[in-house]
Amino acid sequence: MQIIAGLGNPEKRYEGTRHNTGFAVVDQLAEEYGISWDRSRFRGMVGKGVIEGQKVILVKPLTYMNLSGDCIQPLMAYYKLQPSDLIVIYDDIDLVPGRIRVRPGGSAGGHNGMKSIIARLGSQEFRRVRVGVGAKPAGWDLADWVLSHFSAEDEEKMKEGRSRAAEAAVRLLDTDVESVMNCYNA
Repeated sequence: MQIIAGLGNPEKRYEGTRHNTGFAVVDQLAEEYGISWDRSRFRGMVGKGVIEGQKVILVKPLTYMNLSGDCIQPLMAYYKLQPSDLIVIYDDIDLVPGRIRVRPGGSAGGHNGMKSIIARLGSQEFRRVRVGVGAKPAGWDLADWVLSHFSAEDEEKMKEGRSRAAEAAVRLLDTDVESVMNCYNA
């Protein structure tokens, strides 16, 4: 069993914002593969199902972004999963809108949701799919930027990016991370 976690913030007012890109990708996976968000457990929305023959748990932490690890770690402990069984999908301001990057592990790169997960798991060794949301414009506060909505032009790029991120997460379920990186990071 593997976990695919999408990061975001739980309130309705955050839907469609840059910071909720991870939520949007796992919602797309849930819809595509008929996985219902049937329970709120471990401080998150959880859906269990099968994707391309692999048992998965989709999760959207309801802890707000900065405490994402407070959902992910207890969920993983309950199912006796290792960091290598985790895929996290999240927004990245260092990539242009819609661009994705797959990584086998590494630092949080300044992302507070990732900092929380790394701290709670005590490991950086889990797979990630970063989805570009664009750099903060000069004069903008970072929090205001990541909680803002996309322009119509960027939203078109994001549709493609979210689809590619969902595809990459599915491929990571049964393909080595280097092969997936070679396909999606180009």
